[in-house]
Amino acid sequence: MNDPGHLPAMTDEAAIAAELRRLLPNAHAPYSGVHVAAAVESADGRVTYGVNVENAAYPQGQCAEASAIGAAATAGPTRLTRVYVASSLPGLIWPCGGCRQKIFELAEPGCEVVSVGADGETGRQTIEQLLPLGFRLEPRPAPRV
Repeated sequence: MNDPGHLPAMTDEAAIAAELRRLLPNAHAPYSGVHVAAAVESADGRVTYGVNVENAAYPQGQCAEASAIGAAATAGPTRLTRVYVASSLPGLIWPCGGCRQKIFELAEPGCEVVSVGADGETGRQTIEQLLPLGFRLEPRPAPRV
Protein backbone atom coordinates (compact mmCIF):
# COMPACT_ATOMS: atom_id res chain seq x y z
CA MET A 1 0.00 0.00 0.00
CA ASN A 2 1.28 3.48 -0.85
CA ASP A 3 2.19 5.99 1.80
CA PRO A 4 -0.30 8.89 1.38
CA GLY A 5 2.54 11.41 1.80
CA HIS A 6 4.31 10.16 -1.32
CA LEU A 7 2.44 8.45 -4.12
CA PRO A 8 3.67 7.46 -7.55
CA ALA A 9 3.75 10.25 -10.10
CA MET A 10 0.38 11.18 -11.57
CA THR A 11 0.37 13.61 -14.43
CA ASP A 12 -3.40 13.34 -14.90
CA GLU A 13 -4.80 16.48 -13.26
CA ALA A 14 -8.20 14.83 -12.78
CA ALA A 15 -6.54 12.02 -10.81
CA ILE A 16 -4.59 14.52 -8.69
CA ALA A 17 -7.77 16.53 -8.03
CA ALA A 18 -9.60 13.35 -7.02
CA GLU A 19 -6.77 12.40 -4.65
CA LEU A 20 -6.87 15.87 -3.07
CA ARG A 21 -10.62 15.47 -2.48
CA ARG A 22 -10.02 12.01 -0.97
CA LEU A 23 -7.39 13.41 1.39
CA LEU A 24 -9.40 16.45 2.60
CA PRO A 25 -11.03 14.55 5.51
CA ASN A 26 -7.55 13.66 6.80
CA ALA A 27 -6.80 17.32 7.61
CA HIS A 28 -6.75 18.17 11.31
CA ALA A 29 -8.71 21.43 11.43
CA PRO A 30 -10.64 21.57 14.73
CA TYR A 31 -10.23 25.37 15.07
CA SER A 32 -10.96 26.81 11.62
CA GLY A 33 -12.97 23.88 10.27
CA VAL A 34 -11.26 24.45 6.91
CA HIS A 35 -9.73 21.31 5.46
CA VAL A 36 -6.98 21.81 2.89
CA ALA A 37 -5.05 19.27 0.81
CA ALA A 38 -2.09 20.02 -1.44
CA ALA A 39 0.08 18.18 -3.91
CA VAL A 40 3.52 19.19 -5.14
CA GLU A 41 5.00 17.85 -8.35
CA SER A 42 8.77 17.70 -8.48
CA ALA A 43 10.96 18.05 -11.55
CA ASP A 44 11.59 14.28 -11.46
CA GLY A 45 7.84 13.62 -11.77
CA ARG A 46 7.17 12.69 -8.13
CA VAL A 47 3.83 13.89 -6.75
CA THR A 48 3.73 14.30 -2.98
CA TYR A 49 0.68 15.13 -0.88
CA GLY A 50 -0.05 16.86 2.40
CA VAL A 51 -2.94 18.22 4.47
CA ASN A 52 -3.21 21.07 6.94
CA VAL A 53 -2.63 20.27 10.62
CA GLU A 54 -3.89 22.90 13.06
CA ASN A 55 -2.67 23.24 16.63
CA ALA A 56 -4.03 25.09 19.67
CA ALA A 57 -0.74 27.01 19.66
CA TYR A 58 -1.72 28.60 16.33
CA PRO A 59 1.77 29.38 14.97
CA GLN A 60 2.65 25.71 15.40
CA GLY A 61 0.08 24.52 12.87
CA GLN A 62 1.12 23.52 9.38
CA CYS A 63 -0.47 24.39 6.06
CA ALA A 64 -1.18 21.62 3.55
CA GLU A 65 1.36 23.09 1.13
CA ALA A 66 4.06 23.01 3.82
CA SER A 67 3.14 19.41 4.66
CA ALA A 68 3.44 18.37 1.00
CA ILE A 69 6.71 20.27 0.56
CA GLY A 70 8.13 18.66 3.71
CA ALA A 71 7.21 15.19 2.49
CA ALA A 72 8.76 15.95 -0.91
CA ALA A 73 11.98 17.23 0.65
CA THR A 74 12.15 14.15 2.90
CA ALA A 75 11.97 11.92 -0.19
CA GLY A 76 14.97 13.60 -1.83
CA PRO A 77 16.12 16.65 -3.76
CA THR A 78 13.14 18.80 -4.62
CA ARG A 79 12.59 21.32 -7.41
CA LEU A 80 8.88 22.03 -7.76
CA THR A 81 7.26 22.29 -11.17
CA ARG A 82 3.59 22.38 -10.14
CA VAL A 83 1.58 22.78 -6.94
CA TYR A 84 -2.08 21.87 -6.50
CA VAL A 85 -4.33 23.03 -3.66
CA ALA A 86 -7.95 22.24 -2.75
CA SER A 87 -10.10 22.98 0.29
CA SER A 88 -13.44 22.32 1.91
CA LEU A 89 -14.46 25.93 1.17
CA PRO A 90 -16.54 26.79 -1.88
CA GLY A 91 -14.62 28.25 -4.81
CA LEU A 92 -10.89 28.47 -5.29
CA ILE A 93 -8.26 28.84 -2.57
CA TRP A 94 -4.68 30.06 -2.97
CA PRO A 95 -1.59 29.49 -0.80
CA CYS A 96 -1.03 31.92 2.08
CA GLY A 97 1.95 34.29 1.95
CA GLY A 98 4.22 32.00 3.96
CA CYS A 99 3.47 29.04 1.68
CA ARG A 100 3.99 31.19 -1.40
CA GLN A 101 7.49 31.91 -0.12
CA LYS A 102 8.13 28.20 0.61
CA ILE A 103 7.00 27.30 -2.90
CA PHE A 104 9.02 30.15 -4.43
CA GLU A 105 12.25 28.99 -2.80
CA LEU A 106 11.92 25.45 -4.19
CA ALA A 107 10.20 26.25 -7.50
CA GLU A 108 11.55 25.95 -10.97
CA PRO A 109 10.95 29.19 -12.89
CA GLY A 110 7.35 29.28 -14.06
CA CYS A 111 6.15 26.75 -11.46
CA GLU A 112 2.38 26.62 -11.85
CA VAL A 113 0.06 26.80 -8.85
CA VAL A 114 -3.30 25.18 -9.58
CA SER A 115 -6.30 25.83 -7.34
CA VAL A 116 -8.94 23.11 -7.59
CA GLY A 117 -12.51 23.99 -6.64
CA ALA A 118 -15.07 21.51 -5.35
CA ASP A 119 -17.11 21.90 -8.54
CA GLY A 120 -14.14 21.02 -10.76
CA GLU A 121 -13.28 24.65 -11.54
CA THR A 122 -9.55 25.34 -11.67
CA GLY A 123 -7.49 28.50 -11.52
CA ARG A 124 -3.84 28.78 -12.52
CA GLN A 125 -1.10 31.24 -11.63
CA THR A 126 2.66 30.95 -11.76
CA ILE A 127 4.42 31.33 -8.43
CA GLU A 128 5.98 34.51 -9.81
CA GLN A 129 2.47 35.92 -10.36
CA LEU A 130 1.45 35.01 -6.80
CA LEU A 131 4.69 36.30 -5.27
CA PRO A 132 6.25 38.74 -7.76
CA LEU A 133 9.14 39.86 -5.57
CA GLY A 134 9.74 36.72 -3.55
CA PHE A 135 12.95 36.51 -1.52
CA ARG A 136 15.83 34.22 -2.46
CA LEU A 137 19.29 34.11 -0.95
CA GLU A 138 20.81 33.89 -4.42
CA PRO A 139 20.14 36.90 -6.63
CA ARG A 140 17.85 36.49 -9.61
CA PRO A 141 17.01 39.02 -12.27
CA ALA A 142 14.01 41.22 -11.51
CA PRO A 143 10.82 40.18 -13.32
CA ARG A 144 9.95 42.14 -16.43
CA VAL A 145 6.57 43.79 -16.50
